Amino acid sequence: MTPPERLDATDMAQAVSSGSVAPDHFLRDARTRIAAVNPRLNAVVHDIADAVPAGCAGPFAGVPLPLKNIGIAARGSVMSLGSRLFAGNTCAADNTLAARYRRAGFVFCARTNTPELALSFTAEPALHGPCRNPWDPERTAGGSSGGSAALVAAGVVPIAQSSDGAGSTRVPAAHCGVFGFKPSRMRNPVGPATAEGIAGMATPHAVSRSVRDSARMLDVGAGPDIGDPYAAPHFAGRYEQALKQPPERLRIGLHLAAPEGIETAPDCIAAARHAADLLADLGHEVVELAPPYDNAALKRAWRVIAGVSCAQTVDLAGRAAGMSDPDALLEPVNAEWVAEGRRRTGIEYLAAVQQLHRTSRDMGAYFQGVDVYLSPTTAQIAPRLGHLAGAGLPLDAFYDRFWAHAPLTAVFNASGCPAMSVPLYWTHAGLPVGCQFGAGFGQDALLFRLAAQLEAAQPWAHKVAPLPQAGERVPA
Repeated sequence: MTPPERLDATDMAQAVSSGSVAPDHFLRDARTRIAAVNPRLNAVVHDIADAVPAGCAGPFAGVPLPLKNIGIAARGSVMSLGSRLFAGNTCAADNTLAARYRRAGFVFCARTNTPELALSFTAEPALHGPCRNPWDPERTAGGSSGGSAALVAAGVVPIAQSSDGAGSTRVPAAHCGVFGFKPSRMRNPVGPATAEGIAGMATPHAVSRSVRDSARMLDVGAGPDIGDPYAAPHFAGRYEQALKQPPERLRIGLHLAAPEGIETAPDCIAAARHAADLLADLGHEVVELAPPYDNAALKRAWRVIAGVSCAQTVDLAGRAAGMSDPDALLEPVNAEWVAEGRRRTGIEYLAAVQQLHRTSRDMGAYFQGVDVYLSPTTAQIAPRLGHLAGAGLPLDAFYDRFWAHAPLTAVFNASGCPAMSVPLYWTHAGLPVGCQFGAGFGQDALLFRLAAQLEAAQPWAHKVAPLPQAGERVPA
């Protein structure tokens, strides 16, 4: 059989369904691989002891699925949100998306490392310690879905659950050299306990080795939940089927210059230009065209909405536990952000939400002139551990550094438009650099079709970071 690190989830499910392997074969293998790689990467922070159910079936029968340590409730599993405030928090039931994944045959196997309350582009929570990049353990794997991306990049699993509120799927996908897809707003449900995450900007889905796994996973996860306040535009087909239809000639807007003078690393610009050249070779039209939204206003609005949302989360937890000062259990920079969130007025919050709506209008107008957007996913290659962490920084300095790291990702959360990071470029030093593509609201299938075309033209699945050798030293 092909080595597991060369299989995608579709291959695994087919092997299980055909009887070529035992139903728990890949689950056992994943746990063995986690045990081998985790001392080096610290990508897994909690085990999930689920077993393959009798009569395992579905499009992902027997496929192990790590879950992010925030935002997806799975019954009986610990979900600590990377925070001492939630340490030991156990989920009482599956949320809607977890239940759909179970019905599809996935078997949950681990919780992956994420920053406290998902408030960073690096997974370095004080509670669990830093997640390391498989390509260079002295660098970040990104965040907030850093542990998920690291496991896929290291060949431990072919797909892992993630979520994206400002780039939290796309940034770690870019730094780890895997495929990361953020669906349209509310394409996947987030209920039933919540109606939306950070004013609709938080979108759950996955990082994966192959495009088809991501498309098939959206097929099983997508669709409104009972009582959802709104939903993404209806898609009558199947995303897996869309992959079989190469896109017609597209007009693609290339955006290279980060806003407000933010410096973009030469390798990140080179990655986007390489993608533009590849697209031109495939017959598409590429024009340099930046969208017209107000980045500074969006940056202010995102900070308000995230702060208020996290303040509510912390206050609810504190009241439930009878705590007088739940902030004392938070990392200092996040405690400052939460305290700021409590001070925001209703007028400030409404103004921030209205800024998201203005951004949606701006992006809608942009996609009247182009079919697809292309930019670097991040403004920097994966930085050294510590650079994006909040330790020792006041909130203003931390937030400026956070935003400058990936200044072109949050616009897709604010607008609700789908976006993806595609691993098309590696530096001379062997570090992956992601290319970001976006499309108009509801145009998820178009992005998948383009991703499949790019994957066929320049495959990346063979690029798997090496697993550590027994006794290998972790860099200090």
